[in-house]
Amino acid sequence: MSKAAELAALIGSGQAQGDRNFIINGAHVISQRGTSFTGQGGTNGGVYFTDRWYTYNYNLAGRYTATREAITDLSGFTTALKLDCTTADTSIAADEQLSLIQAIEAQNLQSLSFGTSNAKRLVFSFYAKANATKTYVAELYKEDTTTSSQSHTFTVTSSWQRFEIPFNNTNADSIGDIDNNNGTGLYWVINLHAGSNLTSGTINSTWLAATQANRAPGCESFFDSTDNTFFITGAQLEVGSGPATAFEHEDFGTTLKKCQRYFVKFATGDYYGNNYSTGHSFTNIDPPVPMRATPVTTYSDARSTSTTDNTSFNSATRVSFYQQSQSAYISNPTADAEL
Repeated sequence: MSKAAELAALIGSGQAQGDRNFIINGAHVISQRGTSFTGQGGTNGGVYFTDRWYTYNYNLAGRYTATREAITDLSGFTTALKLDCTTADTSIAADEQLSLIQAIEAQNLQSLSFGTSNAKRLVFSFYAKANATKTYVAELYKEDTTTSSQSHTFTVTSSWQRFEIPFNNTNADSIGDIDNNNGTGLYWVINLHAGSNLTSGTINSTWLAATQANRAPGCESFFDSTDNTFFITGAQLEVGSGPATAFEHEDFGTTLKKCQRYFVKFATGDYYGNNYSTGHSFTNIDPPVPMRATPVTTYSDARSTSTTDNTSFNSATRVSFYQQSQSAYISNPTADAEL
């Protein structure tokens, strides 16, 4: 095949086009919430670190610190997410889980054609390293229509490696479609620690029902030593059967806008309200981009102690703070519309 024909084939498949990466902030360049998060693991549920990235913690005895790290030992990348074990756990309860996750908005995944005979194959790629050799489990998890998953093991070492993990489309025609809405379509998951509830079965190497026991067989424990670290950057999920294409770098502003659809930390400072009647005011702030959904808003300070974060007045394009005070203000607001 000529070079021109190869390029035409790539363009036709979408692989040569920009914006092919379903992952947002794959290189961890945006971190609006901060750059260091200590004492993690004590609360069940999801905790966000760098933008769009969170860990799911469940019943953990171990603890860890998450940091957005400056790196100089991987060409083309300047930042990574680092997890560092600070409290070990060598007696793993059946229901323990530590997973690093990005939830992907469903309406961005319609081109995958899941639930049809044209369902696409996917390639999951990323750079990772650790303090020592360790095997973890990469997983895609789908909830819409039929809860399904597919998992594959990978082994990190103390040097950066690029992992290219093909996710086949076997059974993808029978697991149902992904809803065309602003909810979660897929979870991009790295399982780092799992009890027997997640590891006692046979790994789902094709798209199958997301039986808990089949999601992470072969996963070793991030918490077996306080020496353990895990670094990740350059994450990409794209259509194809492999090999993965080069990581799709984009300018800082583009990545920031994509992240701000889900979370906005407004510029530091005071925001003054507009009086609408005696003893009452609204402080209105417009997000820089339309948000995924009506956000939950917070602030760090206010003029009036009776300030109310009245979410009934919020929308994807405006957040409002109602205060029972004239000439009121709020400080350092945020808006959260994460999946």
